[in-house]
Amino acid sequence: MNTPTKWKVVLIDDEEDIRDVLAVALRDSGYDVIAAEDGETGLRLCEETSPQIVVTDIRMPGMDGLQVLEVLKNKTPDIEVIVATAFGEMDVAIQALQLDASDFITKPISDEALHLALKRAKARFSSKKQLRDYTALLEREKAETSQELFKTLSFQKNLIAHSIDGILGCDENKRVIIYNKSMEKMLGYESNEVLHKMTFSHFLSPGEELNFIAELEDERYGGKHKLQLYETTLKAKSGRRIPVQVSATPLFDHENVNGLVCFFRDLQETRKLEREMEDQARILHQDKMMSLGRLAASVVHEINNPLAGILNYLRLMLRILDEEQLTEERVEKFKHYLKLVENEINRCAQIVSSLLNFSRVSPPAFGEVRIKELVERCIILSQHKLELSNIQLKYSIQNGIPAVRGDFNQLQQCIINLIFNAIDAMSEGGTLTLQGHHESATGKVVIAIKDTGQGIAPDALPYIFEPFFTTKSQAFGVGLGLSTVYGIIERHNGSVDVDSQPGKGAVFTLKIPVL
Repeated sequence: MNTPTKWKVVLIDDEEDIRDVLAVALRDSGYDVIAAEDGETGLRLCEETSPQIVVTDIRMPGMDGLQVLEVLKNKTPDIEVIVATAFGEMDVAIQALQLDASDFITKPISDEALHLALKRAKARFSSKKQLRDYTALLEREKAETSQELFKTLSFQKNLIAHSIDGILGCDENKRVIIYNKSMEKMLGYESNEVLHKMTFSHFLSPGEELNFIAELEDERYGGKHKLQLYETTLKAKSGRRIPVQVSATPLFDHENVNGLVCFFRDLQETRKLEREMEDQARILHQDKMMSLGRLAASVVHEINNPLAGILNYLRLMLRILDEEQLTEERVEKFKHYLKLVENEINRCAQIVSSLLNFSRVSPPAFGEVRIKELVERCIILSQHKLELSNIQLKYSIQNGIPAVRGDFNQLQQCIINLIFNAIDAMSEGGTLTLQGHHESATGKVVIAIKDTGQGIAPDALPYIFEPFFTTKSQAFGVGLGLSTVYGIIERHNGSVDVDSQPGKGAVFTLKIPVL
């Protein structure tokens, strides 16, 4: 079987800059690259050019990367698909692996991660092609009995032995007669312990074996007598339960079942990712709570002033009621005082409401987000802290900016994080500028957060969006603020840019597509 002399890759990403950079890197490494700006175009190019590998972004307008993956696996399952996800999207990465993606890489994409994923994809493609070619050979030779079939398989045992997926084959008595190196690694049994000695039942609990047989007869996982991407667990030699994804089919001699072939994919790494995702969510929430603590401290001071004013007005009105008759003039003064009290209470309520909304733990809820309201809510929460830090606030929001589709709470967290970074960068005071406008040419809303602080060192700039990277002391957080911003904006199909020079401040620019 000949491997491709030049590997063909279809690259799908709605960001032109990312497409161009990745395409150049891949072509320099010897790949034949075809780029597409959206999922529909990418699928059409796959039909026209028959690539071996597809690299697709997950978050794209219209058809997203998961939909591209699902369509490709239904139409051309031989194509290996690598998906690109943002940090914090482990749940999406897990969905992609469950849909039989070859691998996933996180944004921003490093050359090392990209080429490692491509190396794995090429190995999987070559292994599966070898198995397909060999299956076709068996069909041509029209092997009539299970013994003939497995004798023929023995000529290709090296191919099967080195498959990335675990392969297990049984005869009509469920006795194991094929057991490759991936199965050895997965379960801990050597081949000489298993072959012709153990049955398939040995690796499943009674309940799981019954379910397996029932699903093989059902049509939910690929059709009758076919099992595709079914999840179960196998018993390892150590006694551990190994989560696996299995595709299986019985072998027939005329109408009689005379064997079973199973292909297993180890899901231990996937389960590990799920646990990491849960840990990551807890850490992200911790980072948000640290921001909340810093907000709460300044909000307490800010609320004290209107509360003191309310208390004084109420005491004054009570004293007037105790000492004097309510003349018409006094009634007018009462109305004036009550109006002032109402305004101050509304101000307090707005501050507390904004703080509660920011602190709330809730699942993403995408809807219409008005930029002016978003920025003003962030200003309400951070204005007093800016005043305490001797920082002047300037902001200008263009009138009539179109709404964006997004999660208000997540976008608010982005801007609050960037405001806090700016405050930390201006320890001696300075000016914070918030700007918002609509770029009609690109169809995006632009939000800029500019400070006059110490700036970012050039050697740190390439790493500032990486998780846990920080130039601050431990007291200021765990280095998740900017990676959180990057991940959230990616999920909104947007982008984050930074422009900074040491001693000249920094400008962070968020761009989000309009509705």
